[in-house]
Amino acid sequence: MGALDHLSNIFDCRGGSNRKYKKRKQLQTVEIKVKIDCDGCERKVRKSVEGMKGVTSVTVERKQHKLTVVGYVEPHKVLSRVAHRTGKKVELWPYVPYDIVAHPYAQGVYDKKAPAGYVRYVEDPHNQLARASSTEVRYTTAFSDENPAACAIIVALFY
Repeated sequence: MGALDHLSNIFDCRGGSNRKYKKRKQLQTVEIKVKIDCDGCERKVRKSVEGMKGVTSVTVERKQHKLTVVGYVEPHKVLSRVAHRTGKKVELWPYVPYDIVAHPYAQGVYDKKAPAGYVRYVEDPHNQLARASSTEVRYTTAFSDENPAACAIIVALFY
């Protein structure tokens, strides 16, 4: 709250120190996946959000089927506006860059429809990875470099 706001509250004639302040919206980047086939679709998607209050810039990437909206907006309102104005199926951008995912080929993460260099965002892909059974763990640790008796086991197998 600035000095001018403070002074205007002191000299407010409405008698309202009970005045409620609106919470200011944060500047956000909202990325949306929407099917864009032609110039007409691109124009329709762009115009659906350009007039929206709080929008500062709109970027459409046709090949990736991606709409990026930057501004003081709420993501769910942008989604509903695009869906209502265009009549298309929309969802928040479900992909993240390939480099930041620990297991990009895990089940549920790798997506053939994803743009090049991207995989589907999953909260915890470790839950979807197969766990080794206890017998597999015993065999792999028996022949590991950290087991000092591994050489004796291997030599016994060859004789």
